[in-house]
Amino acid sequence: MRLIDLSKPIHVGMSVYPGDPEVEINVVQTREAGGWEFRSLSMGSHTGTHVDAVSHVKKGGPTLSDLPLEQFYGPVVCPSDSATLPEGIGLIYKRHLEISQMKEILQAKPPFVGGPSLDADLERRLLNSGIVTYDGLVNLESLPEGVPFTFSGLPLPIQDGDGSPVRAIAILAK
Repeated sequence: MRLIDLSKPIHVGMSVYPGDPEVEINVVQTREAGGWEFRSLSMGSHTGTHVDAVSHVKKGGPTLSDLPLEQFYGPVVCPSDSATLPEGIGLIYKRHLEISQMKEILQAKPPFVGGPSLDADLERRLLNSGIVTYDGLVNLESLPEGVPFTFSGLPLPIQDGDGSPVRAIAILAK
């Protein structure tokens, strides 16, 4: 088994979507002063590599706490440009996703779709169709094309959350 980290590190000064809060990380306690070290974190729910719940764009849509864990984990494939999309499994694209791919993706009925970035209209339509989206995935060049593998992108358990940073990983057989 081989694990590939698909997540951007979260750090002060990282780029965020225009209008989103900047990342703040502050040391609150040091080992020297209190026996242990810990930090406070402040950031938006869509910072770095993250998952979007349907409620991100659809009023009354399922939130993170409404969705089953299975929607954030399972079989996935990185489709090649010429391949027919498999039905019912996740799709991870190695490149920016455009709205022109909408019809083909909807026909495949994936539980989730992800990539380095998604066209805003495509993301809105996928979410309105009940398909969870992942944005900000990295190290995608290390993934095989057309060969199913396992993906995990579990969100923080934010009550009624519209999105969450994730530690996304690919789990490959070899």
